[in-house]
Amino acid sequence: MSAEQLPMVVPAQDLPARVRIHEVGARDGLQNEKTAVPTEVKAEFIRRLADAGLTTIEATSFVHPKWVPQLADAEQLFPLVGDLGVELPVLVPNQRGLERALALGARRIAVFASATESFAKANLNRTVDESLAVFDPVVRQAKDAGAHVRGYVSMCFGDPWEGAVPLHQVARVCTALRDMGCDELSLGDTIGVATPGHVLELLSLLNEEGVPTNTIGVHFHDTYGQALANTYAALEHGVTTVDASAGGLGGCPYAKSATGNLATEDLVWMLQGLGIETGVDLGRLTATSVWMAEQLGRPSPSRTVRALSHKDQ
Repeated sequence: MSAEQLPMVVPAQDLPARVRIHEVGARDGLQNEKTAVPTEVKAEFIRRLADAGLTTIEATSFVHPKWVPQLADAEQLFPLVGDLGVELPVLVPNQRGLERALALGARRIAVFASATESFAKANLNRTVDESLAVFDPVVRQAKDAGAHVRGYVSMCFGDPWEGAVPLHQVARVCTALRDMGCDELSLGDTIGVATPGHVLELLSLLNEEGVPTNTIGVHFHDTYGQALANTYAALEHGVTTVDASAGGLGGCPYAKSATGNLATEDLVWMLQGLGIETGVDLGRLTATSVWMAEQLGRPSPSRTVRALSHKDQ
């Protein structure tokens, strides 16, 4: 990548020196595809992401194929990428999913909770408390097996049925997951309605409730163009784990105008300009997303991918 294709580095004060990107494109992105992506294409995608310098790549989900048919090949996929030398978290919905994942050597597990009753009912067919009760033995069993456990919390900032979500409601679910033994929490702006002040208020409340900043990751959607602004606010608060999806893969079916996950390339461009280390090679990452877009038959929604790939032509 030529010098003119890199941002000028102007470090800002009081921001983290390094950020760990939790790449979700291979799981969160591809599970939203209308048709299943071939297993070998998924494996090659993950290999290329690792080659670009990403060290945490969420690989798949061990859910029942009836619920997420796009990820029905978890047992076939995971052994194809297990030797890459990077962290490969997998999502599990229950103890059966956990057992399947552990049997294949998975050592980073994620569970997926909701901050709102409406989404818990729509996505999990349970109340919030019922879903937490299901996750409790899953988290404990995973910890007993020596696994690292991440707790996703969806609808942290807004819900399509309930509107704005009270901060203390979000904090209650987060602290419940922490008390179960989750090592890390990912705060999801599932429909992309958060703004920076809202982000800072929630992070401050979680700190007051005994959740340390170094155990928090953020997961923003760009529905209203706020994902990078919200990420910057989280960085100012000291957050050092940011979820993103290569090429901006993935979307939210609950918001008609949703444009999907924060694109990893857009995030890396901003972080590079701020002088924040990520270990990611932006050129290789962009090439990977261009390749994946070709496999899917449509252009990447990432503005950075479009800008850099256009300059290469």
